[in-house]
Amino acid sequence: MELRDGETSAFLALPASPTGAGMTLALRGRAGDRAGLEPAVFVHGLGGSSRNWSALMARVDGDVDCLAVDLPGHGASPPPADGDYSLYTHTRAVIRAVAAGGRGPVHLVGQSLGGAVATRVAALRPDLVRTLTLISPALPEVRVPRTALPTALLAAPGVAHLLRRLARDLPPASRARDVLALTYGDPDRIAPEELAAAVAEFERRQALPYFWQSLSRSARGLVNAYTLGGQQSLWKHAERVLAPTLLVYGGRDKLVSARSARRAEQTFPDARFVLLPDAGHVAMMEYPGVVADVFREFLAETAATPDEDGHH
Repeated sequence: MELRDGETSAFLALPASPTGAGMTLALRGRAGDRAGLEPAVFVHGLGGSSRNWSALMARVDGDVDCLAVDLPGHGASPPPADGDYSLYTHTRAVIRAVAAGGRGPVHLVGQSLGGAVATRVAALRPDLVRTLTLISPALPEVRVPRTALPTALLAAPGVAHLLRRLARDLPPASRARDVLALTYGDPDRIAPEELAAAVAEFERRQALPYFWQSLSRSARGLVNAYTLGGQQSLWKHAERVLAPTLLVYGGRDKLVSARSARRAEQTFPDARFVLLPDAGHVAMMEYPGVVADVFREFLAETAATPDEDGHH
């Protein structure tokens, strides 16, 4: 795991439980700059890793004690023992990571796939979540943007084998540039060091025997979750979230339509909505300073909100 100055790494071994197989999670930490800060847990998107949060964590370590999770089969986390990459498995991983060591309640932050995971965590375990921040969350849309269709196709059966073969002829640098160009609102904002780090990460990840499987099966798990109806639907989970919720969307997002922001704002019971007009899908990487300011204001606002007993 490549670390920035001030970051730490650790592995959390979670044994098998009655609800699922065991797993090991890689964790990236950044301690707050003073003692007593409240904990925040960050959850990345499909194919991403905890490294996606480094720039933001470096800007909010005066406000929260930061911990970013590599979802199973992503980043430095090995694949789950049973090969299950469903949204349920990713949700269970985050719940167990937050609960480990009595970490909760936390300020839970999720982006894209991680936003869907964080929504379920907040709905299912309100005791673990103090506030919820979602950046371009992957929630079901009636009309999927055409630019998001290739990502949805990752869920198709057999695609992992096909992509593995195609990747042999595609240099990691080309693939890294393509992914960053898709996720940034303005590809010219991609810093040289970010591109170099992305290339190095692609080279490392593509060498892993389970890389394409983890990507395609996680995409399939998300698509499957989109089809769930009734009380198991992601929008029903959103309705049940008790925590104050910050919704951050990018006006140039090619993967999650800003149209879905309206429904999200109306569905989460206690929601605040922020649109960053020039941001793409990874606002916390493209505009980390702006996202840090918005997050900081959100924490200050919710900290000043009286609870049911009238206390601050």
